[in-house]
Amino acid sequence: MKRKSIGDIKKIGIALVVLALLLFVVAIKFFDYPFKGIQRTSDYIDITATEESCLQCHLNTKGFSEYHNPQFIGCVSCHLGDGKEFDKDKSHRGMVLIPGNLSNAGETCGKCHPSELSKIEMSLMTTNSGIVAVDKFIFGEAETPNDHFHIENIKYTASEKHLRDLCANCHLGAEKTEFGAINSLSRGGGCIACHLNYSNDAKTDLAEYLKSGKKSLPKIHPATDIFVNDQHCFGCHSRSSRISTNYEGWRETLLDKEEVKDKPDYRVLEDLRVYAKMEADVHHTNNMLCIDCHSSHEVMGDGKLYAHEEEAVKLQCSDCHYKGKPRTIPYDSLDNESLLVFLHRQYSHSDKPILVVQKDGHPLVNTYMEGDKAFLIGKKDGEIHEIKPQSEICSRDNAHKNVSCAACHSAWTNKCIGCHNVFDQDDPKGFDLLDKKDVTGQWVEHVAEFLTSYPALGVRESREGKQFEPAIPGMIMTLDKGSFENGRAGEDISFHRLYAPNSPHTTIKAVRNCISCHADPAALGFGSGELTYKITLDSGEWIFTPEYELNANDNLPEDAWVGFMNEQNQNKVNSTRTDFRPFTIDEQKRMLLVGACLQCHSETSGIMQRSLIDFQKVLNNLDSRCILPDTP
Repeated sequence: MKRKSIGDIKKIGIALVVLALLLFVVAIKFFDYPFKGIQRTSDYIDITATEESCLQCHLNTKGFSEYHNPQFIGCVSCHLGDGKEFDKDKSHRGMVLIPGNLSNAGETCGKCHPSELSKIEMSLMTTNSGIVAVDKFIFGEAETPNDHFHIENIKYTASEKHLRDLCANCHLGAEKTEFGAINSLSRGGGCIACHLNYSNDAKTDLAEYLKSGKKSLPKIHPATDIFVNDQHCFGCHSRSSRISTNYEGWRETLLDKEEVKDKPDYRVLEDLRVYAKMEADVHHTNNMLCIDCHSSHEVMGDGKLYAHEEEAVKLQCSDCHYKGKPRTIPYDSLDNESLLVFLHRQYSHSDKPILVVQKDGHPLVNTYMEGDKAFLIGKKDGEIHEIKPQSEICSRDNAHKNVSCAACHSAWTNKCIGCHNVFDQDDPKGFDLLDKKDVTGQWVEHVAEFLTSYPALGVRESREGKQFEPAIPGMIMTLDKGSFENGRAGEDISFHRLYAPNSPHTTIKAVRNCISCHADPAALGFGSGELTYKITLDSGEWIFTPEYELNANDNLPEDAWVGFMNEQNQNKVNSTRTDFRPFTIDEQKRMLLVGACLQCHSETSGIMQRSLIDFQKVLNNLDSRCILPDTP
């Protein structure tokens, strides 16, 4: 049957939503598509607002989102309990005060949203598989960093205790046990980690309720809806690669809060970490949220197990900033999940093509084409942003066609070096992040320095070929395993120098200049320092002087990835990924060959512009005055 317009559906939906899950019934009737896997049971059909005793006491409660209003779905569908009992104790028996945690989501949110729940339970945000696998691999407890694990199944080996002490806080299975809005200290909470929203009135009302000893019943209920904001992401994603803080333009420091008191351009987080102001991501500057790009299909997962986050993330910059003709689908071809988002967001572009992601075909429902132009509707404020296609230089540049957008368009990234991990078995202040309990003894992480710079470059190798991507120090650290295994620190120390692929989320319109890649030692993996091109008579030679002292463990500069034009750290484990590596010596020479050209020729000169199209042709027609190092 012909699909009705979104405006008609909206009107009909509001009129007919009386019973729990009636939204789905209306969708089935008017959208004419099946909801696969959804079990509509009598539990929902029998529950109506008038049948429940809850509203006898909570009659004037407000603040509910439109589709979670007890007028339509009752209270029991979310909070359980017995809605047929009028005695307080009996009606509250089995009640869930904070529904949506993964421990109860099967009985609460998952009854109406089983597909979403099944995908969430398989997602990396729930399993933390990549984090566990890499840590166990480094400790020698796994043969590969690509094994699959679940954070909630770990025990108390050296690596698992390391995870419990330093990493196991950020996963969706972590319980939200206290009332209140999501903030920068929030971790986990299952469905409500993303979908819980407190209005200012709800926050005030909650404070009064707690102040009264939980006797003054709240009148304003928090909303559960699809209006996810960046605060929902911040608690977990301001750790590790610090995507959230990067995106907002903040870099971590080792400063104490007292050192920056009353100083502008500094920020002290709720966990007392001190950040300094940097350039924000251009998307953040334009009021775009994380979910403007990373839609529900990515955030909640697709039901498949992945080893690492870059496998789960399907979106590419080129999906919006396309080259040539963009990939689109009509509104009539949207999947069930996307249709519901379209409905809840009250979008009206059902008559326009919608952009889709190339890797897996999922639609970006907040985008559309109008003529030959693409537009994005900001989920924060509804502002319409015109999406620009790739610039001419990007689309015609043969030399950089296998270079990721982030490699050139990232303004900066974090780098952490000099990390030492030792187990203090007598530390009385230990805390198990997974079990949420105080313990005696914990792994302690000592960090030497936080740095910021352009990211280094690494090589991703796959069946499709090579891709050059940003990289940062993932683990330049020593592990004192003897301190854990036998309590004798210093007897069994292992050193690891591994870089990790990185998506900095510090995107800017301008690109880093050519020298910052082709003649910069940090970009090439040598570490910070001075890289100079010395010409003697008719020969040229690159000379590198590192900024940091050599580490006694491997004789490389403290912040380096690989040796300067030698085999150091080339033929060993040097990455947190098995398909990601530093430049080989031949690739270093190739990069520096271009760097030598840039010593005389500006990147905007005709000869360097021609080199972007055919570098070999430029080499074949060298001026007699050109003095280059040996080519590969």
